[in-house]
Amino acid sequence: WRSLRRACATKIFSPQQLDSTQFHRKRKVQDLLNYVQKCCEKGEALDFGEVVLATVMNSISETFISMDLFHYCDPSNDDDNKKSREFKEMVFGIMEEVGRPNVVDFFPFLKLFDPQGVRTRMRNHFEKLLAFFYEVMKERMRLRASGESKEYKDVLDSFLDLLNEENSQLCRHDVLHLFTDLFVAGIDTTSTTMEWAMAELLHNPSKLARLRKELEQIHGKFGQIEESDASKLPYLRAVVKEILRLHPSVPFLVPHKSKDDGELGGFMVPKNAQILVNVWSIGRNSSIWDNQIHLNLKDFWRVKLISKGRDFELVPFGAGRRICPGLPLASRSIHYIMASLLHHFNFKLADDLKPDDMDMSHKFGVTLHKAQPLRVVPIKA
Repeated sequence: WRSLRRACATKIFSPQQLDSTQFHRKRKVQDLLNYVQKCCEKGEALDFGEVVLATVMNSISETFISMDLFHYCDPSNDDDNKKSREFKEMVFGIMEEVGRPNVVDFFPFLKLFDPQGVRTRMRNHFEKLLAFFYEVMKERMRLRASGESKEYKDVLDSFLDLLNEENSQLCRHDVLHLFTDLFVAGIDTTSTTMEWAMAELLHNPSKLARLRKELEQIHGKFGQIEESDASKLPYLRAVVKEILRLHPSVPFLVPHKSKDDGELGGFMVPKNAQILVNVWSIGRNSSIWDNQIHLNLKDFWRVKLISKGRDFELVPFGAGRRICPGLPLASRSIHYIMASLLHHFNFKLADDLKPDDMDMSHKFGVTLHKAQPLRVVPIKA
């Protein structure tokens, strides 16, 4: 576990590594802008969640393995679309099973019988995903051995170099499982946060106007957004933090276990009890937050809360040693993609929907989706 965490920190998510791979993500954001521009020219509505999901999926896959795993709707690309659907089915199949209530969690003696088939379906999805990454790794190793491989400068190359080191504590099996975990955990959560951010901004037009004004003040009307620009955009950062409070992509953190017997809030918590941290409830606690059920940015202007696990009023990524290792990449992606879209395009709700008539309810699951997908029509800024 420690070796994998150390590898994540040094080979994937360190500032230096993320800087060295940002050209991958820049290409994917440009693909997104090109697609939205086509929809803009045709006056077509788009499913915002699906579009940013495709971008996040391709950004991560380009950063990790230098290939696209999702293709925007193109009827002529049947083969590519089929591969995209298959990969989405594997990832979302795992997410669905993880979020499914399982009787085994309450009656462990039923584990061997798997009465709901959850474990069997999970194993099938994971085996397919592991087989996919195994084929990618095998092909890259073949190219490197034959001298045909170019220098990809991606995460897979970094890990293959690490595996070749004499004192490496990792094996191929570890890398395959690490990639599987990071893809499953990172794709849906990041895109869900952006869908909620756009929904809340369209629901609050005055805040959207202020954000667009900030972008124009920093970059002018035709300037190019860069991944490093987040530090210059305090209002955008405040919006993202508020979305993470109001609509945390994962309402319950990954389950933990108590090491010893203890007391919490007047209740006895026995050793080895499974503990779920309710991030959604923390973000709507009236003793901490003013106007807690609405988009309210003043708390983030008054107090410089950070979402990196040091302020327990805001822990969407967890805290301590087991904080989400992908936080640096997720943060960069959310700010970069949102800033790029809002700088180049205006958006209006599809089907002549008014902001006050928007359905802002949640659809419960491992990740907290909108009950109704956000459909928007892009307009050139």
